[in-house]
Amino acid sequence: MQSEFQRTDRKSLIIGTVVATLIAATPYLFYLYESVPDTPTWDTFLFRYDSKYYGSILTVAWTLMGKAMPLFLLFIWFFTCRHWWYHTLLVPISMYIYQIFTTINDDLMYVDSNQLVYLIPIMVIIIPSIYLIRAQIFNKVNNANKSLQDLEDEFKVSPKTFWDKIKEYF
Repeated sequence: MQSEFQRTDRKSLIIGTVVATLIAATPYLFYLYESVPDTPTWDTFLFRYDSKYYGSILTVAWTLMGKAMPLFLLFIWFFTCRHWWYHTLLVPISMYIYQIFTTINDDLMYVDSNQLVYLIPIMVIIIPSIYLIRAQIFNKVNNANKSLQDLEDEFKVSPKTFWDKIKEYF
């Protein structure tokens, strides 16, 4: 019996190739910040950006890419993870999103400060949920003759498509 995640049909191969290519391209995507000018103001035909706090657009771009690349990889991991605990990835995802917003907000003095205060509501929901799922799994392990993989498959929420997985959260 072949698992849903081990399919080798054309659609799965294309999606897998795109995901693998995006992951392999992350070092190149990170270094895109080097194409940004090292000036306090950046004028393009689309927008004008003034770096008041950092003093250089290059520094802002470097800081944002340092936050955006791990966030990008966490999103890939979140949407491709097949384990029951994948919701715990929402904690670092929300932390990086918060850091990006504080980086863009030029009036803040410290980029990475007080982020735990804003993560507490997310952690209050996710950590007990994961603990309860874990407790249910180990309760069933002690009362049944199923393997741990069978129990993970039982608790796994497997939407059919990528968009179904996104719709699950909105």
